Amino acid sequence: MSHVFPRHCHVQPPTAVGGEGCYLIDSKGKRYFDGSGGAAVSCLGHGDPEITEAIKAQLDKLAFAHTGFFTSEPAEALADLLIDHAPEGIERVYFVSGGSEATEAAIKLARQYFVEIGQPERHHLIARRQSYHGNTLGALAAGGNEWRRAQFGPLLIDVSHIAPCYEYRGREDGESVEAYGQRAAQELEDEILRVGPERVMAFMAEPVVGATAGAVPAVEGYFRRIREICDRYGVLLILDEVMCGMGRTGHLFACEHDGVRPDILCIAKGLGAGYQPIGAMLCSGQIYDAIAGGTGFFQHGHTYIGHPVATAAGLAVVNAILGRGLIPRVRELGERLDGELRARLGQHPHVGDIRGRGLFRGIELVADRETKHPFDPKDKLAARLKKAAFEAGLVCYPMSGTIDGRHGDHILLAPPFIMRDEQVTEVVDKLETALAACL
Repeated sequence: MSHVFPRHCHVQPPTAVGGEGCYLIDSKGKRYFDGSGGAAVSCLGHGDPEITEAIKAQLDKLAFAHTGFFTSEPAEALADLLIDHAPEGIERVYFVSGGSEATEAAIKLARQYFVEIGQPERHHLIARRQSYHGNTLGALAAGGNEWRRAQFGPLLIDVSHIAPCYEYRGREDGESVEAYGQRAAQELEDEILRVGPERVMAFMAEPVVGATAGAVPAVEGYFRRIREICDRYGVLLILDEVMCGMGRTGHLFACEHDGVRPDILCIAKGLGAGYQPIGAMLCSGQIYDAIAGGTGFFQHGHTYIGHPVATAAGLAVVNAILGRGLIPRVRELGERLDGELRARLGQHPHVGDIRGRGLFRGIELVADRETKHPFDPKDKLAARLKKAAFEAGLVCYPMSGTIDGRHGDHILLAPPFIMRDEQVTEVVDKLETALAACL
């Protein structure tokens, strides 16, 4: 009998014993194509010798030194590398152990910033419905997925949630893409005015919404308008790139596509590529200087922040992404994957939308293409698809609740950046097999 507390008490998953490139191998020898990189984590696949050697070398030098007493060489080098490629104005990196810690730190930093500059009345956070920002209580409060929030509601801070920029569901008949983006962004200004500009500290959003909506990118111009609104009212812009960053959408930082600079930026997942647990919160020089010129102490911290082995892994991963030319390769493979999905599934009677950027792709499933009506939640379509794909040898990321946390189903694909051209066809073949088994 296992004494592990699993994610689901009624599911006994196979035991993973090995990994090779884009494949995971269980204890019975079955191979699974890792078509979602776990949860958009394994961007370099499994068993990369360069990354594992960097980890071993760091372990031989130094495993751990608490940041209350020391910094470390790999943490300093990784911070330098990230800032060299970060959006203009981003100047500091705060290392954590994962995405929820990164977004939690971002929320707390936003609050402390306004306390430090003499605006303590600013404490209100605005985010978007159907967003996901993590599972710690602050991050969960920021997230807009009602199913995840419901039972923990009494424990969560008050956060406003405006509509997402979700063209497939939100754009009206006859409305241009540009007009829709401006209308969606206007909800932020309306909410700031409703709450009171003097009370709002930050707006948090994912440049491409991941787990809860299925690779939904904002339309052109949306985030530029969001940036303008934030600047008008002195509100900080926090971009959560935990899932969509680190090359996943065809840029090292996903916000590059939208031409905007956040004040605070969160990364994780692909930063460590699964080789070590690591995330980071990056912030502007203006925010850092406010802390440095005030109390000088960010009132936050975890035991394993800036862990030498984790940052050594992150340094090796980012160097590999950049040095191996993987970001242009992500764009190339992303176009190929999008093309095959559209060719094979674009006219499927139950495929409503195919979307995404780079190697971050979503397929929204519907009961009726014409009306966009979703399947009944009682059908448990996402769970059945996950099982069918697994049987076909494909790890993908089906989720339910796409529209409002309860209704709607989608499949998220986030394969390794190292996949070969012919493996794009393998992914679509196996996905088509799973869809046929369930629909």
